[in-house]
Amino acid sequence: MKFTDGYWLTRPDMSPLYAVEVDDVRVDRSAGTMTVYAPTAVTRDRGDTLNRPMLTVTLSAPAEGIIKVRLEHHAGRVARGPFFDVHDDRAHTPEFDQSADESILRSGSLAVRVRHSGPWRMDFECDGKLVTSSLPRSIGHVTGASPSGGPKATWVHQQLSLEPGERVYGLGERFGAFVKNGQSVESWNADGGTSSEQAYKSVPFYLTTGGYGVFVNHPENVSFEVGSEVNSRVQFSVAGEALEYYLIAGPQPKDVLRRYTALTGRPARVPAWSFGLWLTTSFTASYDEQTVSAFVDGMAARDIPLSVFHYDCFWMREYQWTDFEWDARAFPDPSGQIRRMHERGLRVSVWINPYIAQRSALFREAADAGFLLKRTDGSVWQWDLWQAGMGLVDFTNPAAARWYADKLQGLLDQGVDVFKTDFGERIPTEGVSWFDGSDPLRMHNYYPRLYNETVFRLLEQHHGEGDAIVFARSATAGSQQHPVHWGGDCDSTYLSMAESLRGGLSLAMSGFGYWSHDIGGFEGTPDPDVFKRWLAFGLLSSHSRLHGSDSVRVPWAFDEEAVDVTRRFTKLKMSLMPYLAGAAELAHTEGIPMMRPMPLEFPADRSGYDADTQYMLGGSLLVAPILRADGTVEYYVPDGEWTSLLDGSVVNGPRWVTETHGYESIPLRVRPGTVLPIGGDDSRPDYDWAEGVTLRCFALPDGFDEPTIIRGHDGGARVGFRVRREGGRIVAVSDDATASWSLRAGERQVTRRGPGELWIDLDEDAR
Repeated sequence: MKFTDGYWLTRPDMSPLYAVEVDDVRVDRSAGTMTVYAPTAVTRDRGDTLNRPMLTVTLSAPAEGIIKVRLEHHAGRVARGPFFDVHDDRAHTPEFDQSADESILRSGSLAVRVRHSGPWRMDFECDGKLVTSSLPRSIGHVTGASPSGGPKATWVHQQLSLEPGERVYGLGERFGAFVKNGQSVESWNADGGTSSEQAYKSVPFYLTTGGYGVFVNHPENVSFEVGSEVNSRVQFSVAGEALEYYLIAGPQPKDVLRRYTALTGRPARVPAWSFGLWLTTSFTASYDEQTVSAFVDGMAARDIPLSVFHYDCFWMREYQWTDFEWDARAFPDPSGQIRRMHERGLRVSVWINPYIAQRSALFREAADAGFLLKRTDGSVWQWDLWQAGMGLVDFTNPAAARWYADKLQGLLDQGVDVFKTDFGERIPTEGVSWFDGSDPLRMHNYYPRLYNETVFRLLEQHHGEGDAIVFARSATAGSQQHPVHWGGDCDSTYLSMAESLRGGLSLAMSGFGYWSHDIGGFEGTPDPDVFKRWLAFGLLSSHSRLHGSDSVRVPWAFDEEAVDVTRRFTKLKMSLMPYLAGAAELAHTEGIPMMRPMPLEFPADRSGYDADTQYMLGGSLLVAPILRADGTVEYYVPDGEWTSLLDGSVVNGPRWVTETHGYESIPLRVRPGTVLPIGGDDSRPDYDWAEGVTLRCFALPDGFDEPTIIRGHDGGARVGFRVRREGGRIVAVSDDATASWSLRAGERQVTRRGPGELWIDLDEDAR
């Protein structure tokens, strides 16, 4: 929120106190802290120390390259949960350096420097380079008048400087402009679709092109003013008497994400089958067992690989969601149908949410046991929005979480493989009391973390680690540990396709490794043109789902060309699994997302800072979705020779490119210097990725010498190759491969089975 009226004045009824100078700095080496005491007015003599508020700034280093800052006015407030689960490195010890002029705390490459004299100033440096500063009037405690005559409202804020041209990204899944400069952002989850400033996944974390990131360690609403209150600063504020944040060093954006996800949690591995195509019943479209069978049969008859079938809300009977019982009128034999799905190699997903409708028999069971959120008078909190008289499962009660998981276990025993964990945003904050005493304002954003973790951990216990996945909508910081997440309700238009893409880019910059969206859009029915364009985008995302609201998304419902487009891009994605699996592993081990905005992959290339209609899928494939009916697309190509994976054409960067594409084409260009493994099976995602793999070489420079690792889809042994270029020859060597494999450069390809060496002379016939 904004506190000022221009630069000089404050808003009516706002009374700010700013840190204006340093009175004292105290280092506690045993605790690893440096505490700065900052009066809110200049101290000229002893009399000025009377009746004078002071702000306390405590600095520490929870991990290498991270500095924690805690700002306090009054430190005696009771701290109520929930709290983000932050993984400090207890073995890390900061270094301190004090002189007459300044005090410094160092955490690896990152340092914070506090000046002892003159106006308030606190500088953050990475590798000796100043990256951002807390300048005068930047640390503040603000008191606002109470309109009701009750206790006055208070806030604490921090402003950190921005350099000219510095861009800010992240803050969760935001569907507006990808670059956040100039925006006011409230970190508050809401079910607002993709066409507003609201977000399903609010994450109080941003990173900048200046070589650092900031994580505000508050699950309640954090209000960000990104160059929108003071043009040259990012301001973040919370209600209360204290503010805590972490400044995270780069110097590269990937370094920031590695450190941030080490702090808040890395994405789990997801099963190989989840990368295939998901098809749903849609939401309110009419369907029953026969409809589902016809959909699955239709995909098979048209040679479109299908991996997951999802049953949306109406697999249960209306007015009694969520009761975990199949509607016998539409699905008289769910166990048999699930078994038949499995026999066809499909996984089964069903929709759930955390609400229990009053008509459900489970409502009274949960209410009597104390498993539903209560009002402060002890009654069950209920409303009629979504389902009549519904209550909300209180996951702060361990017994309630176990009860909910036990209900889901019955579905797993029936054969269900995965749950779509919908909703989790409309969490009440007024007049409610959580089982564990949590602050309702802090619980609002945190609730989906508990909800999805309960479901995800159950799936891990049932299927095993690495084989669990949810399809979640709401999230906050740390929720990236429980993948995967999809982009929520969007219209079936090109504009909403662009909104969804921007949401995915922002989420990727917020530490989330995997992301999906509703191919074709959710609300309304896309025209065939939009649907076919969205197919290419959706099937070149980490996870791919056909889903709609009141109309189905089977491709033959649009036209026969849509069938061809679906088949082409589904098979293309399946053939890319050896490459995509490597990108997925990096998301799990290092926190680097599969879908990468251009400034994440090319941080030194300023021309790509604002490129928000394209992305890198992994480190080597540039994807530019087509967002216009005439098939034209404009996208940015960084330096080098970029080859189309689809038609072999080459463009040289750096420059912006304008092209026109048919429905079965899209800008999909391979980064120069890439060895791209192409799988030998395009019918499913969970095949033996090393068997029949082709190593395609793209613009390898002379002297290139790098390994290519093919992971086992079931967690088994990995197969390694090493490719090098020696002048006009490209050579590949396998280590212990027993499978058939090929080396390809341009149109030339050679093949062998088992370990050994292959080469291609670029100026001669292949040998």
